[in-house]
Amino acid sequence: MTTHTRPLALVTGASSGIGRELSVELAARDYDLVLAAEDADLSTVGEGASRSGVSVVTVTADLATDAGVEKLAAEVEGLGRPVDVLCINAGPFIETPLEDDLRLIALNIDHVVHTAKRLLPPMVQRGQGRVLITSSIAALMPGPWYATYAASKAFLQSFAEAIRYELKDTGVTVTALLPGPTDTDFFDRANMDGTVAGQGPKDDPADVARDGIQAMLDGKDQVVAGSWRNTVQAVLSKGGPDRLKAAVHAQMTKEK
Repeated sequence: MTTHTRPLALVTGASSGIGRELSVELAARDYDLVLAAEDADLSTVGEGASRSGVSVVTVTADLATDAGVEKLAAEVEGLGRPVDVLCINAGPFIETPLEDDLRLIALNIDHVVHTAKRLLPPMVQRGQGRVLITSSIAALMPGPWYATYAASKAFLQSFAEAIRYELKDTGVTVTALLPGPTDTDFFDRANMDGTVAGQGPKDDPADVARDGIQAMLDGKDQVVAGSWRNTVQAVLSKGGPDRLKAAVHAQMTKEK
């Protein structure tokens, strides 16, 4: 039987953006990795992480589908070793056609719930583990002009907080990661390059990932990652009626 000296971390949405940087940060902290995403860029991420001396397994799967999540779960189970860290990070995908909104819901919500349902129980049975769910500052207020995305992130925020409470006496902690505008391909893929948010300052995804991993390992309930601007926005979102918060948010997300 092979003895593994390193802990094992699983990162979904690992091919780019924050997910990619979560992988880099975990490799730097000497975690073996299972990296999952749909696109072919995943192999490049895996090769880069393996240069840190850790073991890397890549799983190419469409996590917006049940079959894709089951493929990932089967690959993890086939390793015959426990998952110590679970980072459920849905990649952004925003367009206007209905089918793309439904796919966004499948990726941001269905994949997270399905993955957690398949991989959390063994962590609870072992009585230890850390989980990081990527939410967003957008979860804290209504999000006109990208309503489906913001609503999906609000679901993730509530989901993370709820299962954290359910698991409070199990040895497994759940942390919500709330990034603000980040320098990834999000705004380009969302057709939001012409918005105030798209043209404004953005955080380095490596900094966001570092904040998220540290908060997760510390067992915190959530972390507003990145710059002070995100912290201010999170504080301001706690006051005022939703219609006012929607109006303010719309100024950031509506095409100029």
